Amino acid sequence: MTFIILGLLIAAGAALVAQNLLMVQIMGGVSTALIALLINSAVGFMLLLLLLVGKSGLSGISEALNGLRYWHLLPGVLGSFCVFASLLGYQRLGPATTASVLIASQVLVALLVDVFGAGRIATQDLLVPLIGIAFLIAGVLLIANRGF
Repeated sequence: MTFIILGLLIAAGAALVAQNLLMVQIMGGVSTALIALLINSAVGFMLLLLLLVGKSGLSGISEALNGLRYWHLLPGVLGSFCVFASLLGYQRLGPATTASVLIASQVLVALLVDVFGAGRIATQDLLVPLIGIAFLIAGVLLIANRGF
């Protein structure tokens, strides 16, 4: 099962690069990045809506609406922000620099969550992850150096 999940993550990483490259192309033909973001979100919304209706029927929509809380909107805001920042990065810094900065920042924040939030890593076991973070940051600097 772990290999399947790793395969899905690798495929998702490749899909993210393809998505951003395509969205940058869309941005080249329109007046604002908001149009590319809107198209992306609308397609995603329709696909997920069709999958939900196919799986649960109209009761799935009812369940989603009845369970909706104001803070449930935050992941969509954060996701749109991430896509927007990625698009600007792809357009102005290039895919490699953008991806390396995003990945390193995700790993750093995730490590902080593992240590301080979820408690999955004991502070005495931090040496190896911190060395990994140092290598990630060094890699970002090496990759980004060509873009700055």
